[in-house]
Amino acid sequence: MNRKKRPAVDSSIAPEQGVTKDGQPLSYNRAPAPDLAPWIARLYVTKVVAPDDYVLSCGLFNDTACVRIQLAGKWTAQTATGPEAFERAALFFGPQSKRMPITVTGSFISVGISIRPGACTALRGPRLSDFIDRLILTSAVTIPWEKVLEKLETDATPEEWLRTIENLVRKRVDHIGRVEPDPIASRFEEITFSNPGMTVSEAAQLCGVERRKLERIVNRDFGMPPKQVLRRARALDMASHLRGVADSEEGEEMVLRYYDESHLIHEFTEFFGMSPRQFVATPQPILTLALESRQARRLEALHRIEPGQARPWE
Repeated sequence: MNRKKRPAVDSSIAPEQGVTKDGQPLSYNRAPAPDLAPWIARLYVTKVVAPDDYVLSCGLFNDTACVRIQLAGKWTAQTATGPEAFERAALFFGPQSKRMPITVTGSFISVGISIRPGACTALRGPRLSDFIDRLILTSAVTIPWEKVLEKLETDATPEEWLRTIENLVRKRVDHIGRVEPDPIASRFEEITFSNPGMTVSEAAQLCGVERRKLERIVNRDFGMPPKQVLRRARALDMASHLRGVADSEEGEEMVLRYYDESHLIHEFTEFFGMSPRQFVATPQPILTLALESRQARRLEALHRIEPGQARPWE
């Protein structure tokens, strides 16, 4: 499928971290400190300036659980348990099986981390299958992130915010005894990045376990069956390609993961609620930020780029 020109960011809003070479928004996102890499997938800061009455309708779609600390902005989200509204808050998001519609009013600041598959299990956190397409205050899942709200000074730099968060995670990791995620979950995560078009049986063989064991571990550590995880990874890669926040050299290979165009349209619509053509034509600034962060993490995990190195779309 050929990409058409994507609409640039609305001139009414200004992403503080800038935009890609074709006008898509960027966040400040990076890999975790090396000692936290088994548990943290990514850290990010998004700061966007907008008029007080400006309402941005968009969506979120993340393949991992996240903790999002909203420092500014009025947010609404359509979740599996109904609509949620919040302002300054620390929130736990479960993994998503599809695009979650959201709106935000006015300028906003969001600081957070993506949690690697298996880390919630290792750190005695929430059971992910209970939180698919849901969000909840972190205090409700016994994660003391509200304390971080007091420590994140509004005038601090993004890097200072992320180091504060890393220190909190480090204390939790040390308290539990530095128990790492199941290596099978970590290996399956690598497969979702490198070849999400393979079958579950092939993935089990690469992981060195029987299919039934892989299914049990993935259900526990990803919150959903391995086949669904692979399909989601394929769709997220395709969406990143369509939004221009993927390595353009991979574009053809990403398209060929689908049998034909009708297969692509059907799968993509199931995950994003719109066809690929509609997705390209519709501004998606917040979703694009999440896709860009995931692709940066993916390329680093595949050793295609080094942490901190310029990304192909920049």
